[in-house]
Amino acid sequence: MQVLVTGGGGYIGSVLVPRLLQEGYKVKVLDRFFFGKEILQSVSKNPNLTMIQDDTRWFDGKILKNVDVVMDLAALSNDPSGELEPQKTLDINYKGRARVARLSEEAGVKRYILASSCSIYGFRDGLLNEQSPVNPLTTYAKANRLAEISAKKLASEKFIVTLLRFATVYGYSPRMRFDLAVNGMVLGFFKSKQIPIMRDGTQWRPFIHVKDVAGAYVKVIKSPADKINGEIFNVGSDEQNYQILPLAKEVAKSIKISFKKKWYGDPDSRSYKISFKKIKDTLGYKTKFTVGDGSREIYSALQIGTLTDSIKTKTVEWYKYLLESKKIVESIVIKNTIL
Repeated sequence: MQVLVTGGGGYIGSVLVPRLLQEGYKVKVLDRFFFGKEILQSVSKNPNLTMIQDDTRWFDGKILKNVDVVMDLAALSNDPSGELEPQKTLDINYKGRARVARLSEEAGVKRYILASSCSIYGFRDGLLNEQSPVNPLTTYAKANRLAEISAKKLASEKFIVTLLRFATVYGYSPRMRFDLAVNGMVLGFFKSKQIPIMRDGTQWRPFIHVKDVAGAYVKVIKSPADKINGEIFNVGSDEQNYQILPLAKEVAKSIKISFKKKWYGDPDSRSYKISFKKIKDTLGYKTKFTVGDGSREIYSALQIGTLTDSIKTKTVEWYKYLLESKKIVESIVIKNTIL
């Protein structure tokens, strides 16, 4: 079976791709590789891996020939990044993925799995499930919802469509991100002995380890079509719904440090507590890793120096750097050369 992973060079993709290869699948990765091809260095020589540097908005549909499953992860990631270039976010995260879904159906791909986010629930009280009304508050969340709607319309007996709404992800990845709550907390303590917490700490958020995200994809790809076709699944675990202040205390406890907090930002308008009963009952999916596991692995990697907080680990800062660099280069290029 051949799987195409769009966004395979990203935070989730760089963990998912090795897992798929380990499971015995042939894998094509379609990615812009904003963060470098070396992200997949550990599997780059695997004969079952093909890497394609392209963009979901423009790639040639011939890439989909002989592909059985598409896992569509390509997106400008997270809410702050979405507000940096709102129109580009809609073009890539919504229109780009709608295009991938449409071309996949036309090419005879059997299954399409869309990566969405629990952030589309916005600010809501109570325990939310897949039937709860959505309330996307940001461009990133709105683009996810539009992509869901466009993909789900294509579901048929011949084209199996599944929508996965992931909890907030944490844990070590070759394409590391420190702009995620748990990861950023660990880095904050490592650098300043204080854990950064977005005000006011009472907001609810569900969490999931990046390896469990990869596990969810494997579970879905192996599940019978009648259980997943046209379905939306929240992906995470009920036990990992946290308010942000207690989450910070859990991070501190797991890496055995005294808890010292440092507030930042305006009060977060996003707060949601999610039920993950459907994916557990329908597919038998269970997470394996905890916030403690993720915190310890990141802290250990920072201590021994295998992980650093380069600009590439902070998505918005890296995108800004790329945009500014483009302006500088364009201002001095003559006849397609700098020197």
